[in-house]
Amino acid sequence: MTKEDVNGTVVELSGETCYDNNAIEERETAEAGGACQAVPGPEIEKPAPYAGMPKEVLLLYSGQARYRLPREIIFWLAIVTSLMLAGATVAIIVVSPKCLNWWSFQDSDSDGVGDLRGIQTKLSYFEYLNVKSISIGSIYKSSSNDFGYEVEDFREVDEVFGTMEDFENLLAAMHDKGLKLVMDFIPNHTSDKHVWFQMSRNRTGKFTEYYVWHDCHHYNGSTTPPNNWLTVYGDSAWDYDAIRGQCYYHQFGKGQPDLNYHSYHVQEEMIEVLKFWLQKGVDGFRVDAVKFLLEADHFRDEPQVDVMQRPENISSYSELHHDYTTTQLGLHDILHNWRNVLDEYSREPGKYRSMFTDSFDDNKIATTMLYYGSSRIKEADFPFNFYLTRLKNQLYSRNVFELVDLWMANMPQGHWPNWMVGNQNVYRVMSWAGQDYINVINMLLLTLPGTPATYYGEEIGMDNINLNMARSPMQWSSDDNAGFSKSNRTWVPVHSEYRSVNVQMQKNDSGSTLAVFRALALLREKELPLHRGWMCYVYNDSNVFAYARELDGFKRAYLIILNFGQGTSTDLQSKIPGLPKMMHIRLSTRAENNGQMVKTSAIGTARGEGLVLEYHPEWLFHRLNRYEKQCFISDRACYLSMLDILYKTC
Repeated sequence: MTKEDVNGTVVELSGETCYDNNAIEERETAEAGGACQAVPGPEIEKPAPYAGMPKEVLLLYSGQARYRLPREIIFWLAIVTSLMLAGATVAIIVVSPKCLNWWSFQDSDSDGVGDLRGIQTKLSYFEYLNVKSISIGSIYKSSSNDFGYEVEDFREVDEVFGTMEDFENLLAAMHDKGLKLVMDFIPNHTSDKHVWFQMSRNRTGKFTEYYVWHDCHHYNGSTTPPNNWLTVYGDSAWDYDAIRGQCYYHQFGKGQPDLNYHSYHVQEEMIEVLKFWLQKGVDGFRVDAVKFLLEADHFRDEPQVDVMQRPENISSYSELHHDYTTTQLGLHDILHNWRNVLDEYSREPGKYRSMFTDSFDDNKIATTMLYYGSSRIKEADFPFNFYLTRLKNQLYSRNVFELVDLWMANMPQGHWPNWMVGNQNVYRVMSWAGQDYINVINMLLLTLPGTPATYYGEEIGMDNINLNMARSPMQWSSDDNAGFSKSNRTWVPVHSEYRSVNVQMQKNDSGSTLAVFRALALLREKELPLHRGWMCYVYNDSNVFAYARELDGFKRAYLIILNFGQGTSTDLQSKIPGLPKMMHIRLSTRAENNGQMVKTSAIGTARGEGLVLEYHPEWLFHRLNRYEKQCFISDRACYLSMLDILYKTC
C-alpha cells in the first residue's frame, strides 16, 4: 500500500523499500506498525535543470543559495520601489498647488433670433479663440419684455431659443469639446405670469408668501404705496393687485415681482431649480442681481441722500440710500446654501460646478468682496468685477492702474480675481475706446491674473448699433445680415459696418483685432507665468501702465507694457536696477513689431500699443522688499522644470 505525504514523497507501508524524493535516501518499512525506516539507498544522479522541468526537479535546486538570493533581492527591490513610488506620489500631491478651476450669437432657424442650435454650429469658433467656457443669457420661458429676465418657468426653455432637447444637445457637444457652459440664474424675481405668482395672488397654500406683499391704500385707481422704496428705474417699487387686495414689491419692472426669501419654501424652491439644471450637467451659474434678494421686513422708508429734498420730489434711484432693499442680513446665508448645493455636484472628478455673483456695489468695494465668502465659508468663486467699465469715462494710464489695484488690494488673500470691460448692459468697448485702444484693452484683460470675461463681438471690435444699444447680432461675414441669419430681418438691426468688421475678414488679417485677441489667448494658456504666476506693478505714468508676470522656478518672465495715452518712450532701465538691458517682444498689438528686440532704457510704444516683453530673469520682483506691497498671487506655486510640475512648498 502506498501513501503520498505533503512533500510529494511516495511511502510504501507494506514493509517494502520506499524512497524520499527530497533526500534521495532509501528507507525501509518496519514490519510492526508499518513505519518506514531510512536505510542507505542506491546513489541517484540529479538531473540537470532544463526548460519545462517538472516541480520535482525544480525543487531540487530552488533552495540553493545561488538561486534563492537573486530571487529574494528582486522581491525586496520590488517592494522598496513600490513604496518609493507611493511615497513620491503622496509627496507630489501634498506639495502640489490646487488645480485651477476652468471658473445673441447665431440664428439657426431663420427667424432672425439667435438660438441654441445656432450656438452649437459655432462651437469651433470658440475653440479657434481658445475660449474655455461660455456664459449664455437667460433662456428660460419668458415674455421677452426684458431680454428673458421675467421668467415664467425656470424649468423650461423658451421656444424662441429652441427646445430642451436643443439645450441638452448643445451641452453634450460643448462637453465633447472640453467647453464649459455657465447659465444665468435669475433668483430675485419672476414674471407676473409665473404660476407661483398666480397662486400667490390667490393666497393658495405655501405660495401665499412666495412674494413680497404689503397692505397699501388704493382708491379710485390711485395707490398710496406702503413706503418710499423705488425701482432701479426711479418709480415706485409697489403696485396694487386687485385680486389679492394688496401691493406687491418689484425692484425692477412692474411685471417682475420680487420673490420673498424670508420664506423657507422660496429658498427650497430655488434650490430645486439649481438641482434641475445641475442634473442636466450645467457647469456653473452667473447669479443675477444678487444684492436685491432680501428686503428688510420692517418696511421703513429708506433715508434720503438729500435730507432737505421734499419726499414727493424724489424720482431717481440715486436719491435714496438703499439701506433696506440691498445686501440685507441673511443674504450670504442663502448664497452659502447654494454653494453647498454646487459642491454636492462637484464631487465627481473633473466636474467642478462654479458660481459667480453679479453685484455692482459702486464705491462699496468691501461689500462686493464679501461675495467671496470667508476663510471658513465659501460662496462665489468670484463676484463679477465691473470696475473696469468705469474706463469709458476716464481712459488713461493712471486710472487703469487705480482700477486694477482697487480690486487686487481689496480682494481677500488667496482668492481669484476677474476682469471685464463690457457686457450687455454697458457700452461696447469700441464705442468709447475706438480702434486705437481696443487691442490694448484686450491685452490688459488677457495678461492680468485671474479670469477675463469678454462680451461676444469685443474680440473683433464690434460697436454699439446706436448710442445706448450694445446688443446686436454677431457679425460673422460680409453676407446678408452679417451671416447671422437667413431671415429677411433680425431681432434688432445688424450694425451698418458689418461688411468691414466681421470674423471672416479678420481671420485673414494677421494684424486684426481678432488676430491679436487669439494670439493673446493662446499665449496666456501656453505660458505658466501669465495664468498662474505673480503679478507685480512695475511702473505707471500718464501714458504707460507696466507690470511683470513671473513664476518661481520658471526660466521666462514677462513685462507687460500698456500704452493708454500718447506715443512715448519709457526708460525702465534707470528706474529698475538690474533689469535686463534688452528684451524680446513676444507679442505686440502691432503685428509688425512681433519678434523684435527692445532696449529697456527706451521702450517705445505708439498710442494704444501693448507689448508682452519676454526675458530670462536673474531675480524676481516679488522677492524684493521694495515690491512687497506691489505683488499679488492667488495660489502660490513654484515650477520644477526637471519634472515639469508645479509645487506649493516654495
